[in-house]
Amino acid sequence: MKIEMIAECGWLSVNHVGEQLCGDSVTVVDPNDHCRILVLADGMGSGVKANILSTLTAKMLSVMLANNVDFDECLHTIITTLPICKERKVAYSTFTVIKVDYGYHITIYNYDNPEPFLIRDGKSMCLDYTVAEIEGKKISMTWFDATYDDCIVMMSDGTINAGTGVTLNYGWQLPQIRSFMEANYRQGMSAKALATTLVDRCNALYGYAPGDDTTCAVMRIRETEQANVMFGPPIRPEDDFAMAEQFFNREGKHIVCGGTTAKVAAAYLGKEIIADSVNMDETIPPMSLIDGVDLVTEGLITMQRVVEYGENYLDTNSQYFSWNYSLDGASLIASALFEEATDIHFSIGCAANEAYGEEGAVSFKKKMEMAEHLMDCLRRMGKTVEAVYW
Repeated sequence: MKIEMIAECGWLSVNHVGEQLCGDSVTVVDPNDHCRILVLADGMGSGVKANILSTLTAKMLSVMLANNVDFDECLHTIITTLPICKERKVAYSTFTVIKVDYGYHITIYNYDNPEPFLIRDGKSMCLDYTVAEIEGKKISMTWFDATYDDCIVMMSDGTINAGTGVTLNYGWQLPQIRSFMEANYRQGMSAKALATTLVDRCNALYGYAPGDDTTCAVMRIRETEQANVMFGPPIRPEDDFAMAEQFFNREGKHIVCGGTTAKVAAAYLGKEIIADSVNMDETIPPMSLIDGVDLVTEGLITMQRVVEYGENYLDTNSQYFSWNYSLDGASLIASALFEEATDIHFSIGCAANEAYGEEGAVSFKKKMEMAEHLMDCLRRMGKTVEAVYW
């Protein structure tokens, strides 16, 4: 199988205490199959005004750069377009831009945000910036060629202000942030996991009442990884073999969800289903073991929890430190799909579950809604998702 590389992006924000909207904005665009642009903007102040400033800045920069507009012209457009604050008489939003082409040449533009840094081979590294004055603004720029598992960390100034007057005298300085990220980095961490690690620490330093909007965004150069999920038996029992054959002929990790589905997989493989007597979470049914299958779990209850984790992952990601370090079926599926996989294929059986008797139609509808909900979550995470229905 040909190994492909992609630029995985992940980010997380916490709002200034008392604010419903975040003054930081993150945008990702893919102009074509060979380029990705990640923009983090930080609007002046907090709340609605800051959100408008940062959103406009991030959207305009990403769209113009995606259309190959010169950076000088992008900056001029932003300066002349942003609405003027009536109180402060200025339109102001800091920003960081990372542009990668899939020869893995990285270009970074940074204006007044903390300087992005690189994690390579588990070590944090400062980047060599050139400073140029464009439209009266001092812009830091750097260019370099990325390698496998490089992680570029960018952030708003809520990170370096974290803890000021609360848990620290003068905030959290950039060298300390780099040391923290290096100490907490482990190979294979997703971009979202790295961003979550930093923002969670900042939130703790603020005493969980952030005095500033705080955002971390990470771009990670990684290999693509396939995962396959079989959920439910086919409508026609005579399709059992064909469904299982197609499923197991796909490259990557194989996850089987549901008791009847496990029987289909075991029959195809000619293996026994072995009950796993160790129950890691009393609220999640125990798993099973089938030789040749990476993960075998219960169906509806387990997948419902995975969907809940998925929604949380796209929001505050507050449950990350729970499921990412747990070994129950729902947690292991979440780790496989959210953290490890980039491309996910679903084989979804459309048979009603006979175990539910007259409620079989209800359980079928719930299963279909759950599968669609999960696939939607995964697409919003930036995953490539395909599905075949049987």
